[in-house]
Order: sequence, then C-alpha cells, then structure tokens
Amino acid sequence: MFGAVGRSFRAWGGDVVVNRLKNRLAGCWQIELARSRLSPGGVAMAVLLTASIMAGCSANQPPAPSPLEAGLGCVDDSLRCRNHRKQALETLLADSRRTWIRRTADASAYASGVRLFAYKKKKRELTCSELTLGQREAKAARPTLRAANERLTPGQIARGAMLGDEVGQELARERRRRGCKA
Repeated sequence: MFGAVGRSFRAWGGDVVVNRLKNRLAGCWQIELARSRLSPGGVAMAVLLTASIMAGCSANQPPAPSPLEAGLGCVDDSLRCRNHRKQALETLLADSRRTWIRRTADASAYASGVRLFAYKKKKRELTCSELTLGQREAKAARPTLRAANERLTPGQIARGAMLGDEVGQELARERRRRGCKA
C-alpha cells in the first residue's frame, strides 16, 4: 500500500524511504520517513500531501459537545458531571431570550435536572406562554424517563420524575398567581 507512496515521492525528485508505521494517533496513521532528499517541487508536494492527510484525519473527529449539551447529557453524580450540569444551568439562566424553552428535551435532560432547575429559577421572569410550556415539559418528564429505563438507573428515573412533578406544581402555582389563561 505504501510502496506507491514511496515511488511517488521518488518520482517528485526525492529518495524517500517509508521506514515504518508508528502508533495510531487520533485515528490516523503517522508515517515516519527515515531520510529524504527532496527537490523544492518534491517538498511542496510532500507538504500538500501531509496537509491533505491531516485534514482528512481531523474530519473524522466528532465536534466537542457544547457546555450545554455536555451538562444535559451527563446524569451521574461524578464531580465532572456536576460541573458540566452547573455550567449548563448557568448557560440556560444567562440566555436572555430563553431560546432553550422551545427546544425539546430528552430523557437524559430530565434526568440531569438542568432544564427543570432552570424553569424553577426563572419562573418569575417567564411569560404566561413560557410557563405553560414549562408546565407541559415538567409533566412530560415522568413518562419520558420511564420510557428510557434501559439507559437510566431506577434512582435517576425516580429523582427526575419527582423533580418534574415538583417543578410542574410550582409553575402551575405561578400561572394561577398571575392569572394566566389555560
């Protein structure tokens, strides 16, 4: 497979010997070149080849999750997850347009509690329609969590469901206090 590469390098004016394959680095093979004497054109071609290989390798890497995604998807009680959830909650609370309210939540978002805590903290600032959406979301937490029983522990399901019930009741009280229509 690499014989053609070696012949190509020699065709560009260099005497390049592909010595061995090194360990895999980020999912791509690195080639160690033992010695090379390349002409200026050969150097340019080698640089272009290396750049295209590196670009191909980086395209295989998934993008890093945003702090919000990391916090919503992290449901265990490790310090790392608690920090992710804290950052995600701060992100939601800092969103002055509250765009997160109109996005759908999955079971891990309910189990992490981040969105439900954000509703709880922001309830005084929410409009009546946002309170209604929040109340619907809180009510949907229990059945959504139960449906995800193969991915979550019984404790995570129970905590998320109780928090959903509690937040739903708080949002309903806030709607009644303001006189929001159903």
